Amino acid sequence: MKSELHDIIIIGAGPTGLACALHAESLGLRYLVMEKGTVANTIVGYPTFMTFFSTPDLLELGDMPFTSPNFRPSRIEAIQYYRGVVRNRGLKILQGASVAGVQRRMGGGFVVQTSAGLFESRFVVLATGYFDTTNRLNIPGEELPHVHHYYKEPFEFFGKQVVVVGGRNSAVETALDLYRHGASVTMVYRQGEIGRGVKYWIRPDIEHRLANGQITMLWNSHLTQITPTEVTAQNNISGETQTLPCDALFAMIGHRPDEGLFRACGIAYDLETLVPLFNPATFESNVPGLYLAGSVVCGCRTWEVFIENGRNHAQVAIAHIAECLRESATHGQ
Repeated sequence: MKSELHDIIIIGAGPTGLACALHAESLGLRYLVMEKGTVANTIVGYPTFMTFFSTPDLLELGDMPFTSPNFRPSRIEAIQYYRGVVRNRGLKILQGASVAGVQRRMGGGFVVQTSAGLFESRFVVLATGYFDTTNRLNIPGEELPHVHHYYKEPFEFFGKQVVVVGGRNSAVETALDLYRHGASVTMVYRQGEIGRGVKYWIRPDIEHRLANGQITMLWNSHLTQITPTEVTAQNNISGETQTLPCDALFAMIGHRPDEGLFRACGIAYDLETLVPLFNPATFESNVPGLYLAGSVVCGCRTWEVFIENGRNHAQVAIAHIAECLRESATHGQ
C-alpha cells in the first residue's frame, strides 16, 4: 500500500483526465492521475495523419492556448499540446499503471488496485473514455492476423484487396486513405446509406468515389465469415451471399467503454447501451465518492461526448468533490 493518502485519484490521462488534474491543482487538492499507457494515449492510437473535426480552441484545457496554423489541428499537434500542458503545469501523472479495480473502504475513501501497487484516495474520478475497447463482429475468423480493429497508416496495403466494415467517420476515412494510397477497397455496411454524422467535408469525397466505382460498397450487408484469403458477405434484405477476396480487413464499427472496469469498480450500467449510472448534476456514480467524466459516460453512444464537451465534466466533478472535502473538514471527518 502506498503511504500517501490522496484527495483524488483520476484514472485516465486523456484530455478529460488532464482537465480534472488542472482543476484539482487549481483548488489545491492532492491528486494523482493513473494512466495505463502514456499521456493522451487515445490520441496516440488515432490514425497517423488524422485531422480533428474541432478547431484548436475547442480542444484547449484551462487557460493554456492551443495554437495551430491549421483551421483543424492534426493528431500530432494535439499530442504535443496535451503533453505540453503536463510539462508546463507539472501535473502529477503515473504512466504505465493499469487499474484493475477500485474498492470502497468501510470507513470511506477508496483503495485503487493497479499494476504499480495499491493507492489510497478519498475520491476517485474515472475518465477512461472508450477507445481501448472495440465493438466486435463476432464471426468466425475475426481473430486472424490480417483483421484489424484500429487503423494507423495505408502504406503496407498498396496493391492489396482490403475490406472495410462500417459506414461512419472512421470507416469512411479509412477507406478513402487506403484508396488514395493504392489499395483496392470494398466497404461493407449494414445500412443503405452513409452515416448521417459523417464529416461534411468528407461526405462528397466518399460519395464521388462510390458513384464512380473507385471504391466498392456492399449496402445493407454484413460479414458472416473471414478466412485467410476471403470474406463472405450476406445481404440483410435478400439473404444472398457473396465471397470477396481479402488481403486485409478493417472492422471500423465503433468502440465501447470497458465493462470489466465498471464491474471491478461497482458501477451500475445499462446492459444494452453500457451507459453508466451517474448524477448528471455532479457526475457522481452510484458508488458514493466515485465520479465519471468525459466520454465514458455515454456508453456505446460514442457520438454524444467529445473532447470539446467532455472536458467540461471535469470542472463540475472536481468542484463537487472539493465541496464534499470542505464539508468533511468542517465536520471533523
